[in-house]
Amino acid sequence: MHNSPETRMETVLVTGGAGFIGCSISASLLQSFKRVVVVDNLHPQIHESGTRPDELADGVELIVADITEAATWDRVLPEVKPDVIIHLAAETGTGQSLEESTRHTHVNVVGTSQLLDGINRNKALPRRIVLTSSRAVYGEGAWRNAEGAMFYPGQRTSETLDKSEWDFPGAVPTAMRAAEVFPAPVSVYGATKLAQENILQAWGKSYGVETAILRLQNVYGPGQSLINPYTGIMSLFCRMAMGGRSIPLYEDGEVRRDFILIDDVATAVVAAATSERTHPTPLDIGSGEFQTIGTAAQTIATRYGAPEPHVTGQYRQGDVRHAWADITDAKTVLGWTPRYNLQQGIERLADWIDVQPDVKPA
Repeated sequence: MHNSPETRMETVLVTGGAGFIGCSISASLLQSFKRVVVVDNLHPQIHESGTRPDELADGVELIVADITEAATWDRVLPEVKPDVIIHLAAETGTGQSLEESTRHTHVNVVGTSQLLDGINRNKALPRRIVLTSSRAVYGEGAWRNAEGAMFYPGQRTSETLDKSEWDFPGAVPTAMRAAEVFPAPVSVYGATKLAQENILQAWGKSYGVETAILRLQNVYGPGQSLINPYTGIMSLFCRMAMGGRSIPLYEDGEVRRDFILIDDVATAVVAAATSERTHPTPLDIGSGEFQTIGTAAQTIATRYGAPEPHVTGQYRQGDVRHAWADITDAKTVLGWTPRYNLQQGIERLADWIDVQPDVKPA
C-alpha cells in the first residue's frame, strides 16, 4: 500500500518489531503511517550482535526495552500514544516451550497483560491492536472419521508415537479455519498464544478497541534468524543441504505443513493494520495449500544438489501431525492473496542464505 503523506495514518507501535516479521513490514508501515515506533529487547537468541538490525527500515524509531516490564510502557506510551499497535513480541519455540514454560508464559501472556495495563494507566487507548497468533492454537485440529463426522483427536501420546502410529486410524485431517475449527493446543507455546488471543479480545471488547488476530502457519524466508535453533526448519534444511548432508525427516516424512513466505505474511499483517474493518474471529494466514515435510526437503536438496532426504522415524513432543490453513476468510476480509508458491519461496530463501556472511552449513 503506497499512501501519500496526506493520507497516511498517524502512529503505529510494533512490539517485537526488530524481529523477522517486524523488519519485513517496516518499510510498508512507513508508507502507511506517519510515525513507526518499535519496542524490542533485541534478545540474543535472535539478535546475536545486540544491535539494530540492518533489515529494519530507516525512519523507524527503535526503543530497546522489555515488554514484560511495567516501566517500559510508562516510559513509551505517554510519548508515543499509538493509534494502532501491532503485537509481534513473543517467544516462539514449540519444543523449547516445554522446557522453558515460565519464560514463554512470562513473555507471551504477562507481556501482553503488561502492555494492556500500561495502556490503561497512561490513558493511551489505540484504535486497533493487531496480534500475530499461531496455528499452534489448534493443536492437532479437527479430523473427519469414516462417516465424515468431525472430531478432535487431541494430543498424540508418547506410547503411540513410540510405535510409529503417526496418524489417527480411519480418519483424515481437515484444514484449519477459525470459524469452524475449535482451538485445542498441544504445546505450551500454543497455549500461551491462545491465552494472548483470549486476553486481547476480552480487553478490546471492554474498552472499544478493535482487535485483529492473525493465526500464522509456518513462516519462512529471507531475514529469518539463522542462529535460533528452535525456529526455522526451512533455513535449517537449507544449511544442511548446503553442507552436502542428507536432510533427516521426522516421523515418516509425510507430516503436512503450510509454508508461507515472509513476503506474503508481511502483506497480510500490514493489511490487518490498515484495513477499514476487522473480523470478529481470527483470520488464518497460510499459503493456501499444504506440503509434506518430505516435499519441502526434496525441493531444497535439489536446489543445492544435496543427497536425497532420509526418514528417521524420530519425533518431537509438542509437534502436531498435520497443519494447514483455509485462507478463505483472510482473502475476503483483508483483500489479501498470497503470491508465492513453495518453489518460489525456497528460491528466495536459498538465494538470501547463499549471500549471508558467516553462514555455516548445519
